[in-house]
Amino acid sequence: MARFLSMERLTKSFGGVTAVDRCSLEVREGTITGLIGPNGAGKTTLFNLLTGFHRPDSGRIVFRGNDITGLAPYQVFRRGICRTFQIPREFKDLSVLENLLVVPPDQVGERLWAPWLRPGRIRREEARLRERAERVLEQVGLARLAGEPAWTLSGGQKKLLELGRALMADPALLMLDEPGAGVNPTQMNELTRYIQWLARDRGMTILLIEHDMNLVMAVCNPVIVLSEGRPLAEGTPDTVRRDPRVLAAYLGTRHAEAPRTP
Repeated sequence: MARFLSMERLTKSFGGVTAVDRCSLEVREGTITGLIGPNGAGKTTLFNLLTGFHRPDSGRIVFRGNDITGLAPYQVFRRGICRTFQIPREFKDLSVLENLLVVPPDQVGERLWAPWLRPGRIRREEARLRERAERVLEQVGLARLAGEPAWTLSGGQKKLLELGRALMADPALLMLDEPGAGVNPTQMNELTRYIQWLARDRGMTILLIEHDMNLVMAVCNPVIVLSEGRPLAEGTPDTVRRDPRVLAAYLGTRHAEAPRTP
């Protein structure tokens, strides 16, 4: 059986700095895989390589048995990989609902001749997508703001909108870049439950970068730790957080090896 997602010896440098260094790892289908590590470990660069925003200097990416190395972002998206960003990239002047409606690809109304030749089909598709978008907004807790311009949302609400837009693509692999950043505790609880629901009930595979260890420990298994552009450790949340190599990467060797006070 083909592997779901594998990265094989990926390398990416910017100038004289190697951000991702011969990195090889796998994401198993149906998992919520956490990608953690200290600042500068290469997490976001790896996301950018996977989604076509950067082209690797060497190595390759295989998704569902197909080599997707170096594909453009829209090509990666069409293969079933969708991502969110650390800083939300909403369409500011569109409403919250409209931000979701623009996401699904290959809409009939996008074709120049369709409004004249297939108006009924366009109306039916628009009604179906609107119903779906309203359901997603309800799920992420933004239904009451559906008609508001996206620029009026708080930082946490924009994160939820970013998640909602990704879900409109119905991806096979959902990649979340710090989904908990700027989200208040109430929203964080909802976000945690929703991510778990997506994996459990929708069968969605999720790869997420997150600095909030409470979120990582609550939803992720396995957890992969990056350090200096390559995997340092992988395992269950409890195993990873007890690994002395991980403690050294985050805290420095001297702190990690300091004896505990009786």
